[in-house]
Amino acid sequence: MRLTGKVAVVTGAASGMGKAIAELFAAEGAKVVVSDLRVDAAQTVVATIEASGGQAIAIAANVAKEEDVQQLIDTTVATYGTVDILINNAGIMDNFVPAGDLTDELWERVFAINTTGPMRTIRKVLPLFTEKKSGVIVNVASAGGLQGSRAGAAYTASKHAVVGLTKNIGFQYADLGIRCNAIAPGGVKTNISATINEPNPFGASRVMAGMGLNPRTGEPEEIAKVALFLASDDASFVNGTVVTADAGWTAY
Repeated sequence: MRLTGKVAVVTGAASGMGKAIAELFAAEGAKVVVSDLRVDAAQTVVATIEASGGQAIAIAANVAKEEDVQQLIDTTVATYGTVDILINNAGIMDNFVPAGDLTDELWERVFAINTTGPMRTIRKVLPLFTEKKSGVIVNVASAGGLQGSRAGAAYTASKHAVVGLTKNIGFQYADLGIRCNAIAPGGVKTNISATINEPNPFGASRVMAGMGLNPRTGEPEEIAKVALFLASDDASFVNGTVVTADAGWTAY
């Protein structure tokens, strides 16, 4: 029970990696806030957690909206008294659109969810963390945040930005008892592919060029175990870094 007594907020937690993280954290003793755009699906995750003896609530939130982020954290504090762990998992893909075909609308939408969303949730919890000199942030980045062509230009840039944000926060707030790390998953079996509806032929062909090197696709539960390590005291000396979980794909 590595998270006994902790309060954890997980965004994008109605399915995939977020769902696996929420369920594992609850099994490890945390009170979990299951946040997602799809509140009905989030409530289903809560029901699963409660059926196993855990504690959780569902909160509808679009991390691209400041008012939703405010409500998410305020409701968490009103319910559980504080926040100890923040998992920024919500994200979308970009249809593999290359720079030459990018629209402002696509760029801004991808950044709003993948980068600005985590910034807003972090900004909201930092006063809580700094006051008690304790807190953990785990951002779900991507192998696309480390490599140049695992997705389109917007997604790649947005996840590189998450990596930079992670390192900045990790160092700047280290003396205040706050840790901030990121996970860079490779290919994982989640429903994020549902956000790919009209793949750009040129961009997709360049992305697929490296797919043959991927040893295997991961399971959401494998990423959840990495998140648990980073969120727990087992990772007390791990800060401002990115843990790659991709079966060795980016090692080539």
